[in-house]
Amino acid sequence: MRAQSDPWFAEYLLRVGGGTEEANNDGDVHLPDEICVPYIGDDRDLDRLIDDIYPNLNENMSNTRYITSRAILTTRNDWVDTINMRMIDRFQGEQMMYHSFDTTVDDPNNYYPSEFLNTLIPNGLPPHVLKLKVECPIMLLRNIDLANRLCNYTRLNAGMQIFLPRIPLCPSDDEMFPFHFKRKQFPVRLSFAMTINKSKDQTIPNVVVYLPEPVFSHGQLYVALSRGTARSNVKILAIPFTDEKKNKGYKRTQQ
Repeated sequence: MRAQSDPWFAEYLLRVGGGTEEANNDGDVHLPDEICVPYIGDDRDLDRLIDDIYPNLNENMSNTRYITSRAILTTRNDWVDTINMRMIDRFQGEQMMYHSFDTTVDDPNNYYPSEFLNTLIPNGLPPHVLKLKVECPIMLLRNIDLANRLCNYTRLNAGMQIFLPRIPLCPSDDEMFPFHFKRKQFPVRLSFAMTINKSKDQTIPNVVVYLPEPVFSHGQLYVALSRGTARSNVKILAIPFTDEKKNKGYKRTQQ
């Protein structure tokens, strides 16, 4: 339990994880007011959340501990991409763009041109255009060197030199495309934000959770809230508010 320094929060997490936290008839649980970020309903809500977790960003860009000790968690990759694009635009420094080489497998008639493949962002693959700046945090998407802990979903930051080539990557069968394709790209993505599922087994001292919709899979609320080390280091913005309560999350179902 990461929140042992905060007994009240640790007990709350145990109740959420065990499915015993008080819930309404729909299985929605209340979130403590002290961890909830007010929802205003304008275009600045997400920016305010970013400011909350990454205060004084430009003054701390070279501070590895600052960068790696915080993250924004959300449920879907499209929201992760939106947040990461906002963050890299805020990040000072020269931006480098790395383009992938996308090709289909067994498509002699060229039904799926590379221009179309470039638009796809399957789960577990880097984007066609990878935008990076010096000091920005990234996440590995493949096991590169297990002995040196360069594993899938490992977050990286400046300070350690490694050899990272472009490699051919294929979407998982879960994506269910009607064709097969591969993308040759550096196996990394920005990691200012990440999905809740990719944050499993990671301790992130400062966490904000962005929920444009309720969490939807087994244990997601517990996983998201339990990444932090204390309730003072965890914030959540849930959209939209309901009449009964300000924030909403699904009760963990029992296996």
